[in-house]
Amino acid sequence: MQIQRFLQDWAIPAVIGLAVAGALLILFPHLRGQTAAPTPSEARAPLSYASAVNLAGPAVVNIYTNQRLPQRRHPMANHPMYRRLLDQLNIPQQERLQSNLGSGVIVNDEGYILTNHHLIYGAEAIKVLLADGREAPVKFVGSDADFDLAVLKIDMSALTTIEVGDPENAQVGDVVLAIGNPFGLGQTVTQGIISATGRDLNGVQSFIQTDAAVNPGNSGGALVDARGKLLGINTSILNQSDSAGGISFAIPANIALKIMQDIIEFGRVVPGWLGIEAQTLNPLLARSFNLASTNGVIVTSIYNDGPAHLAGLQPGDVITHINDTPINDGKHGVAAMATLRPGETVTITFIRDQEVHTTKATVSERPEPQKRS
Repeated sequence: MQIQRFLQDWAIPAVIGLAVAGALLILFPHLRGQTAAPTPSEARAPLSYASAVNLAGPAVVNIYTNQRLPQRRHPMANHPMYRRLLDQLNIPQQERLQSNLGSGVIVNDEGYILTNHHLIYGAEAIKVLLADGREAPVKFVGSDADFDLAVLKIDMSALTTIEVGDPENAQVGDVVLAIGNPFGLGQTVTQGIISATGRDLNGVQSFIQTDAAVNPGNSGGALVDARGKLLGINTSILNQSDSAGGISFAIPANIALKIMQDIIEFGRVVPGWLGIEAQTLNPLLARSFNLASTNGVIVTSIYNDGPAHLAGLQPGDVITHINDTPINDGKHGVAAMATLRPGETVTITFIRDQEVHTTKATVSERPEPQKRS
């Protein structure tokens, strides 16, 4: 009887209380004095990017250049009273040596390095310092001012090359790391996000915009994703005033590699050309063509006997894909065209009279200006 009373008065209520408390802790985890378990996205967020830096850092080099510049003359040298006297004295033109610093990225086992054109333009001497402390003799291969890219080559063993990522699928908000040699301090890593994609500068290329700190000396360095894969070559800052902090640009890696191959094979950039002019498909144009989406670009004119003309394209066609790359807008079209090479055959998907068609075109090099249809 005593045991039964004990169970009724104490044991059973205690068990029920513990069960209720356990249920409450499961339903309301904050009652345990700690936060809820992280969501899947929070669980994937790394606490450190050290592995990405360890992967990409050894492929980023410091570049030092020397350039000989004329020394500025005395401001009175052009005064009529003194100019004749100075000419009679026949004072030789003085020169000064200017040093520049920047960065570069080793992109393959053959020792090719991508950097910026503005860094090595006019340089008399170029020195490359590897991340492991070795100094490498450098060969200048070529450069292109429009894309602000230059190609160097070093002949050394045991080189660490960078792994290339997928800049075409990079999204605004993705975490990125900028690796370079700011102010000559040595290899430095800064972190930020992609602020925008498809930024067109000087009408030449679609750039990646980032807020990762990029300073003088970062030029030519690597912009990598959170896994340490190359997304772009850092090339410029909007300007160097305090008001433009957090705005810098990088050339997408896939385009930079195409330019490098052109320079190696042809000594210059050979842009692919389809012989069309196109316009971004806005909602008004989409409605006028009875299209449900604004994805694609509308062909406004076609060059006679150009690749697109020979492939059967016509003004008014809406191009939606080049190969498997969606042409969502004009910026994506520019990026897709920049990676094409003369002689390459591409598949073009387009809409005509609300029907989807495909055709093949052989990319050519842009000819001299000609009449358009």
